[in-house]
Amino acid sequence: MEGKRQAKIARLIQKELSEIFRRQTAALGGVIVSVSAVRVTPDLSIAKAYLSIFPPEKGQAIIDNIKKQSKTVRYELAQAVKQVLRKCPDLQFYLDDSLDYIDNIDRLLGAHKEGEEERTEVE
Repeated sequence: MEGKRQAKIARLIQKELSEIFRRQTAALGGVIVSVSAVRVTPDLSIAKAYLSIFPPEKGQAIIDNIKKQSKTVRYELAQAVKQVLRKCPDLQFYLDDSLDYIDNIDRLLGAHKEGEEERTEVE
């Protein structure tokens, strides 16, 4: 169970990371990186950030680049939250594929419905 302090810090980190990525991707053009969720460990030492990237085709390349630049991102985050946090947590980045998962389920359900409609028409 996540405590109030963990939730508050997770929201703060999510907000600040979103702003950092917005500034960095403005130069790329056509790429949107959003922070869909942040999970913080109880001791506040590690923050796991889940990123949604549009277009999805560039997702893996961008997440790899972000992982390579994680020290720089952590430094920028530390500068933004230095009034609230004494020590900035280590950052771990993951590609959030929940939207792809939802699309896949919708596609499968749509194919299933079409199959049922064909069966009812034949009968």
